[in-house]
Amino acid sequence: MPAMKLLTEHESERYQRQLIIPEIGEQGQEKLKKSSVVVVGAGGLGSPVLMYLAAAGVGNIGIIDSDTVSLNNLQRQVIYVTTDIGRLKAEAAAERITSLNPLIKVQSSPVRLTAENVSGLLKGYDLAIDCSDNYATRYLISDATLQTGIPMVYGAVYQLMGQASVFNYMGGPSYRDLFPGDMQPENNKTSATSGIIGPLPGIIGSVQACEAIKIITGAGDVLSGRLLQIDALSLRAEIISF
Repeated sequence: MPAMKLLTEHESERYQRQLIIPEIGEQGQEKLKKSSVVVVGAGGLGSPVLMYLAAAGVGNIGIIDSDTVSLNNLQRQVIYVTTDIGRLKAEAAAERITSLNPLIKVQSSPVRLTAENVSGLLKGYDLAIDCSDNYATRYLISDATLQTGIPMVYGAVYQLMGQASVFNYMGGPSYRDLFPGDMQPENNKTSATSGIIGPLPGIIGSVQACEAIKIITGAGDVLSGRLLQIDALSLRAEIISF
């Protein structure tokens, strides 16, 4: 008896360029289809993360962001267009990626992540992607994912510097292992106060999406216990083990 196909003909055509990668194949694509990923933050990092996860065929995507689209977001938050100004980011982003891939399911949560709601908002997801812009939220995500036993894909950008890593993966280190104490409020700068070159979140967000796909499919080596740092000014990259 011939093996039952895991994907429809339409899915096989849509994801054909991924299916021919030996490390992914039909089995990996089926894992993506069945996976659930929550993205915290739909800004500069969240824009490429959401679009690439949707394009890759991640079956269930959650978006958590309480902010609205403003004019100065459009310099780097490429998931939005000018007519989105004033709209809730979570809803506008959900609409965009659903349009990109109508085969996926998207849950938008236009709320701020807090200690009170984090457990409920992350419940049922296979992994969380940190696309936030502040230390408090990163600690919150790291603690919650550690408690629930799911990985956290981390990304951060500042002016011309970017970082990415994976925490709480198969017993690996957490965000607190790399940054043991809560960062002080005076160091809690965001792109609103420090500035950011537009393409940098695209670079780091793409790395985050790639790490998420690797975690889900089992392809390649995951950035657990390693921190990728990119200097966009010199275009130098280094990986630091910790």
